[in-house]
Amino acid sequence: MPVAYSFAAVLAAYLLGSLSFAVVVSRAMGLADPRTFGSKNPGATNVLRSGSKVAAIVTLLLDAAKGWLPVVLVRWYGAPYGLEDGTQALVGLAAFVGHLWPVFFRFQGGKGVATALGVLVGFSLWLGLATGATWLIVAFFFRYSSLASLASALFAPVYYVLVGGVVWDTERSIAAAIVVMSSLLAWRHKENIARLIKGTESRLGSKKGAANSAAVAPKGRRKRH
Repeated sequence: MPVAYSFAAVLAAYLLGSLSFAVVVSRAMGLADPRTFGSKNPGATNVLRSGSKVAAIVTLLLDAAKGWLPVVLVRWYGAPYGLEDGTQALVGLAAFVGHLWPVFFRFQGGKGVATALGVLVGFSLWLGLATGATWLIVAFFFRYSSLASLASALFAPVYYVLVGGVVWDTERSIAAAIVVMSSLLAWRHKENIARLIKGTESRLGSKKGAANSAAVAPKGRRKRH
């Protein structure tokens, strides 16, 4: 039975991760589909290009929450059903994979930064805070969201291993899940890496005319002149 429970938990985590909140929130707030403008990535950063900070913040929080929730549910309530650290690792990874390849959105998902952060917070609040602080520091000094995400992906497994035994107990299954998430996150940023090398990557706060003109209410909701 523990295997069945574990399978059900992993499947539920994947389905939760498949909820692309960038698209859902944008539709609910009358904004254009984030997959149609800017970087075409259904994530909080691209939603921000629509000009709505509220939509971006809501997207960020919900994307993080869908990574955090499956992990903590297994941690809090999984023991009586035989669900231990291995299942925590699997459900966190499943939620992250669901964001990357969402079954509800034709497997066209985002890059997973916020969801990965939510998973890390689920594993350990301190690990999540350290990784989030890394993102903020790099973003503040270099003004590149992609570079901050790549740095966070690189340091997350390092933090987990180096501080293991001091702030948290290191588990191989969780360490493996973090390494896989970090690798996938870096792979999803391959185009950003190319632009960073060429010096054409857009900085945080920069606005592109094309993106801004596209990121308005969908057809039918635009004002008529």
